[in-house]
Amino acid sequence: MKNTSLATKTLLLLLTLGILAYFGIQGFQYLADPLTTTLAYTYQVEEGIDLSGYVIRQERVLTDEGDGLLRLQRAEGEKVSSGGTVAVVYADQDSLKRQQEIDEVNARLEQLRFAQEASLGSEVSLKLDAQIMESLLDFRTEVAADRLDKAEDHEVELKSLVLKRDYTYTATEDLSGQIQELETRLSGLKSQAASSVRRISAPQTGVYSAVVDGYESVLTPDMLAELTPSRLSELKSDGSDSDLGKLILGDDWYYAVTMKTEEAEELEELSQRLEDQGGSLCLRFAKGVEQDLRVKVHSVGEEENGRAVVVLHGRSYLAQLTLLRQQSAMIIRDTITGIRVPQAALHAANTKLDENGQRTTVEGTGLYCVVGMEARFKPVRVLHSGDGFVLVESTAASNQESLRLRPGDEVIIAASGLYDGRSSNK
Repeated sequence: MKNTSLATKTLLLLLTLGILAYFGIQGFQYLADPLTTTLAYTYQVEEGIDLSGYVIRQERVLTDEGDGLLRLQRAEGEKVSSGGTVAVVYADQDSLKRQQEIDEVNARLEQLRFAQEASLGSEVSLKLDAQIMESLLDFRTEVAADRLDKAEDHEVELKSLVLKRDYTYTATEDLSGQIQELETRLSGLKSQAASSVRRISAPQTGVYSAVVDGYESVLTPDMLAELTPSRLSELKSDGSDSDLGKLILGDDWYYAVTMKTEEAEELEELSQRLEDQGGSLCLRFAKGVEQDLRVKVHSVGEEENGRAVVVLHGRSYLAQLTLLRQQSAMIIRDTITGIRVPQAALHAANTKLDENGQRTTVEGTGLYCVVGMEARFKPVRVLHSGDGFVLVESTAASNQESLRLRPGDEVIIAASGLYDGRSSNK
């Protein structure tokens, strides 16, 4: 009995020692040969030049010498034709209240006429329900973004849709009397308001902006040729203002910045080369515009202490630039797309084993990747070096598909005794 117990204990001891030895060997191999890998993936890097300058446009400040309560009729960035109404001036507070009442009566009439003329079946009701939901979501989005001006417009639209939906339950006969009553009331209100309202019209076609910053006459397209780095840095607003706002004329806008002379000349050459190829420079403002803007170098001014004024010219998205004046931006010189891998994974030579098992090296930039259970060298070319990473592309021949680096490949960052064909288990 004792012999059996001793044999069992001895067996368990040997089994425990075997397990400990196994894990010890595995831990030693891991510490002695720390195989570290990562996945390669497609990545894009933009090379650009940071800028700071002024947006210049042909602008006309709107003025009015009359008295009264001003009510603007145009939204920021809205196109206004020559003779179009820019603002309405009311003689006094009573006139303004009367106009608000006219607006309310017009809105109510529009809702009642819709309910009377539409075929008020289930299809119309479902359509109104969908419009109400959409308007409600738009209203919530604008409130969350703190765009209360736009939220107010959605509120009016939402209220109108809800009332239309409510009127679908009302008999058509009941609506006719309400419409007639409101039309009579509207006619009387308009007669009272005829002599107390004055309209201000646009003197010419342009894009409307409610903001006058005092640079309208200080910065104009006519003075671009005279700009120097010192003059641009000393620019100041003339202090002018107008409650009516201004019109931005034409479709052209300019962005004037000061750059080193060498950079300015390189940018001018790049702009000309892209233009010859049917392309253009890409300008990205720090705020105010979501899109990248296509521009070209309009002019490079005279050198002053190693610097010069570069004027960029654009013709798109003018309506989104109305509030921009002194603004930071970046010129995108080049966009590089490649496969991103850690810089530590890059090797300047490929190590192989010859027929005698001796290691030999062949010069050539590349990476070791795990292919099956082996490490395989894949040749690459470096496109861009970043902070701890590089963008590369494969240089393997078209008939060597197995050696081509692709997104998703498992790249070896660190391993001892690494060579082409080495088992990843060693």
